[in-house]
Amino acid sequence: MMFFKRPLIIVFLVISSFGMAQKSAIYTNDLQDYQKALTLYNNKQFKAAQSLFDDVKLNTNDATIESDCAYYIANCAVRLNQNNADHLITEFVEEYPTSTKKNTAFLDVADYYFNNGKYAYARKWYDRVDERNMAHAEKERFNFNYGYSLYSTKDEKQATKYLNRVVNSKEYGSQAKYYIGFMAYQGDDYDTANEYFDQVSDNEKYKEKLSYYQADLNFKLGKFEKAIELAEEQLPKVRGIEESELSKIIGESYFNLEKYAEAIPYLKAYQGKKRKWNNTDYYQLGYAYYKQNDFESAISEFNKIIGGNNPVAQNAYYHLGESYINLDKKQEALNAFRNASQMDYDLKIQEDAWLNYAKISYDIGNPYQSVPQVLTGYLNQYPDTNYKDEVETLLIDSYISSKNYKEALELLNGKNSFENKAAYQKVAFFRAVELYNENKYNEALTLFNGSLKESIDPVFVAKATFWKAETEYNLTNYNDALIGFKQFDGFSESASLPENENLNYNLAYTYFKLKDYTNASSYFEKFINNKSNDRLRQNDAYLRLADGYFVSSNYSDAINAYKKANQINEIESDYAAFQIAMSQGYLGKSSNKITELKSFINTYPKSALRDDAMYELANSYVKSNETDKAMQMYDRLNSEYKTSAFTSKALLRQGLVYYNSNDNSRALTKFKKVATDFPGSGEAVQAVSTVRLIYIDLGQVDEYASWVRTLDYVEVSDVELDNTTYLAAEKPYLDNETDKAIRQFNKYLSQFPNGISSLKAHFYLAQLYYKKNLFDNAQPHYKTVVEAPKSEYSEQATVKLCEIYLSKSDWENAILVLQGLEVEADYPQNVIYAQSNLMNAYYQTEDYVKAENYAEKVLSHPKLDNKVKSDAKLIIARSAIKTGNETKAKTAYAEVEQLATGSVAAEALFYNGYFKNKAGEYEASNTTIQKLAKDYGSYKLFSAKGLVVMAKNFYALEDAFQATYILESVISNFPEFTEVVNEATEELNKIKAEEAKTNSSIETDDN
Repeated sequence: MMFFKRPLIIVFLVISSFGMAQKSAIYTNDLQDYQKALTLYNNKQFKAAQSLFDDVKLNTNDATIESDCAYYIANCAVRLNQNNADHLITEFVEEYPTSTKKNTAFLDVADYYFNNGKYAYARKWYDRVDERNMAHAEKERFNFNYGYSLYSTKDEKQATKYLNRVVNSKEYGSQAKYYIGFMAYQGDDYDTANEYFDQVSDNEKYKEKLSYYQADLNFKLGKFEKAIELAEEQLPKVRGIEESELSKIIGESYFNLEKYAEAIPYLKAYQGKKRKWNNTDYYQLGYAYYKQNDFESAISEFNKIIGGNNPVAQNAYYHLGESYINLDKKQEALNAFRNASQMDYDLKIQEDAWLNYAKISYDIGNPYQSVPQVLTGYLNQYPDTNYKDEVETLLIDSYISSKNYKEALELLNGKNSFENKAAYQKVAFFRAVELYNENKYNEALTLFNGSLKESIDPVFVAKATFWKAETEYNLTNYNDALIGFKQFDGFSESASLPENENLNYNLAYTYFKLKDYTNASSYFEKFINNKSNDRLRQNDAYLRLADGYFVSSNYSDAINAYKKANQINEIESDYAAFQIAMSQGYLGKSSNKITELKSFINTYPKSALRDDAMYELANSYVKSNETDKAMQMYDRLNSEYKTSAFTSKALLRQGLVYYNSNDNSRALTKFKKVATDFPGSGEAVQAVSTVRLIYIDLGQVDEYASWVRTLDYVEVSDVELDNTTYLAAEKPYLDNETDKAIRQFNKYLSQFPNGISSLKAHFYLAQLYYKKNLFDNAQPHYKTVVEAPKSEYSEQATVKLCEIYLSKSDWENAILVLQGLEVEADYPQNVIYAQSNLMNAYYQTEDYVKAENYAEKVLSHPKLDNKVKSDAKLIIARSAIKTGNETKAKTAYAEVEQLATGSVAAEALFYNGYFKNKAGEYEASNTTIQKLAKDYGSYKLFSAKGLVVMAKNFYALEDAFQATYILESVISNFPEFTEVVNEATEELNKIKAEEAKTNSSIETDDN
C-alpha cells in the first residue's frame, strides 16, 4: 500500500506545482498590466489608463485587483467627464462595499470636482465621505474643501462649521478666516466679519480684496472716518465695479458725517448696481445738493424718485417741495408736498408738508380737490396747530378765491360763525351768477335769495339785488324785477358798481314789458343821454324808445327815434325802416308810407319783414283806391312768399276787395281758397262768414250749406256753440286763470276737435302747459299748430316745440323742426336760433361737417351776442377736433377763450394747454393748465384732462417725479372719467418702463 501511495502523492504534487506555476504566471501578468495602468493614471493619461484597467479587470481572477480596477475605471471616468462617471462610482461602491478604496473614491472624486471649481458636484461627494475612516493628513484638506464647497453652495451655517475646524491650520487657516469673515459680512454680522478680516489683513493674498470689505464694514459699523480712510487708500488701485462701490462708500460716509460738499463728487461717481441707481441713491445726492442750496441740482435728483413709499421717499419729497419753493415753482411744490403729506413715516414732516400743501393750494389753486377742502382737511387733521388762525383766515377767503363755488357752498352749509356767514353771502352770489349765465334761472334765484339773507357786506347786498332782478326779468316776473331794480337804485353803493351802468336800460325794458310805455320811454331816454359806449345797447334803446312812442301813437317822435337808431346802424335797420313807413301811414301821410314801403322792398331784399311790407303796401294801395296796384302786390306777395303768415291775409283782403266791388264770383274764389288752404285760422273763419253773406245775398243758402259741409272744421248748426265754448276758455286765459283755462280749452277741443278756433285753442293750451313746465302735455298741441298751414301762431309754436325736443335731447325731431324754422322764420333772431341749435344738434348726432357748416352760418350774422358767437366757435373747434383738423381747432379754441365763461372757458383753456404741449411749449402749457386748475377747478373733467397734459409736459422737461405723481393722482382721484384714466395709465406705464432702465426701485408690470 505504501508503494502505491507514494507515486500518487508525487503525481499530485507535480500536478499541483504545475497549477501553481500557471497561476503565478497569470497573476504576474495581471500585476504588470495593473502597474502599467496605474502608471498611466498617475501620468494623467486617463483614457489609456481606463482602457487598460478595464482589460485587467476583465481578465483578472484576483478580487483585490478587480475592485481596484473598478475604482480606477470610475475615477478615470470622473476625470474624463464621462456621462456615466457618477454611475461607475456608485456601482463600484455597491459591488465592492468592503473595498478599502470606498472612502478614498468619494474623497478623490470630491477633490477632483473641487479642484476644477465644480463645488456643487464636489459637495455631493464630500457629503458621502466617512470622516472617521480618513487619514489624519487628509482631514485638514477635507474640512477646508468641504467647508468651501458648502460656502459656494450657500449653506453658510455648515460651511462655517467646517471652516472653523481649520482656522488654526498653517495651510488653510488664512483662507478659512477670510471666508468665515466674508460669510459674516454677507449675513450682516459686521463685528464677526471685522474680527476675522483683521486676522488676515496682513496677508498679501487677501489685502487687496479686503480693502473694499473692510471699508464697507467700517461704514456699516458707523465708523465713517475709518471707512473713508480705507476706501480712499484703495480707490486709486481699482477700476470698474470696485471703483464705483468704493466711491459709494466714501460718498455715503461723508453724507452721514454731514459733509455734503465732500460727498457730492463721490456720490456722483457711483455707477449703481447693474448700472442702475435706486431711490436712496437719488435721495442722498439730491439732499447733498439741497444742503448746498443748489436747488436745481437737488430737484434733478429728487424728481427721479418715482413711486417711493418709505421714510426715505417721504423725506425726499418734502425736500423736493422745499427746493421747488426756493425756485418759486409752486405748482411743482404742490405735488411734492402733497405726496409727503400722504405718508406717515415721519409725523413732523407729514404735518409740515400738509401745511405747505394747504398754503400753496390757496395761492395757486388745486387740481385734485377744492382749496376749501384742502384747508378744512388740514384743520381737521391738526386741530391744535399753531397755524390755526392763519389757516382759518385763508379758508374763509378761499371760498371766494377758489371760484369753486359749488363745492364751497357744500362746505359752508351749516357753519354759522360770522366769518362763514360773510363768506356764504359772497359764495352764494357768485354761484348764482354762474347759474344765471347757464340760463338756470330758478336755481340762480334761490341762491340770490340765500345771499341776500346774509346781508353783511352792503356791496354784495346791492349786487345780489340787481342780479336777482335780472333773474326775475328772465323768468318774466316783470313786477318783481321792477321792484328789484328800484331797490338797487336806492342803495348808496350802487353808483360805484358796474351794474349801475345799464340800470336805466334794464328799468326801461322792464317798464316796456309791463306796457308802461311812458316810464319805459323816460328810462330809455335817460340811458341814451348817459351816452354809453355800448353802441349795440344805444341802438336797441333808440328802437325800443321808438316802439314806446309808436304804441303810444306818438308817431312823429317814433320816426325821429327810428331814424337815430338807423344812424347808429348796429342792429335791426330793416325793422326801423319798416316802422318809419308804418308811422307815416298812421300820421295820415299815405303817399309817404307808400314811398317808404316801396323803397324798403327794394332796399332789404333779404329782410324777414319784406312780406310784411308787401302786405302793408297792398293795403295802402287799397286805401288809396289803387285797386289794380293793390291786387298786383297781393299776387306778388303770394307768389314770392307762399308760406308767409300774410298769404292767407292777402287772399282774404283780395276777396274783400272783390266783395266790396260786388265781384262776388272772384270774391268767392278767394274766400273759398282761404277757407280750404288755411283751415282753423282767423282768416278762414272770416272767409266762411263772408261766403255765407254772399250766398245769402245771392239767395243760395242751400249752396252755402252744401259747400260748408266740405269743411271738417265747421258745422253750421254748431257755429254758435263753437264760438261760445271757445270764448268760455279764452276768458280765463286772458285773466291769467291758468288751471281753469286749461280745463276749458281741453273741453272745447274735446267738443270741437276741428272747431273754428281749434288752432288758436291748441296754441293757447300749449302755452299754458309750457308755463307750468308740463312739456310733454304741451308738445302735441304745439305740434298741431306747427303742422297746420302757416298762421300767426306758427313761428312761436315752432320755437317752443324746438325747445321741448332739445330739452329731451330728441335730436332727430329737433333737426326736422329747426330746419323748417330756419326757412320759414319771419324774425331774424329765430333764424339765428334755428341755425345755432342745428349746429349743436348735428354735433350731438356726430354729423360734424354739417355742425361746422351751421356754425359758419351763425357766425355770418352781424352783431351776434357773445354767447351765441362763443357757442358757434366752440362747435367749430369741437368738430375740428373730432375730424382731426387740429390746426382749425387751435384757432377756434383761441377765439372761444376770449368770449367764454364757465365750463366752455375751462374747455378752451384745456385746449390752449394741449396745443402748447403739441408745439413743445411745455412750460407755457403748464402755466395754462395751472390757470385752468385755479380758475375752473370745479369742472373736473377738464381738470383731469389738463393734468394728463401737465404730466406729459413735466416728463418732457425731465421731471419724472411730477409726471408720474400727477398721473397716479389722476388715476386715483378721477375714476369717473374712464377715458382720461385709461390715457393716464398708459402714459404712466410708458414712463415707468423708461425710468426703470436706470432706477432699480421702480416697479413695473415686467418686474
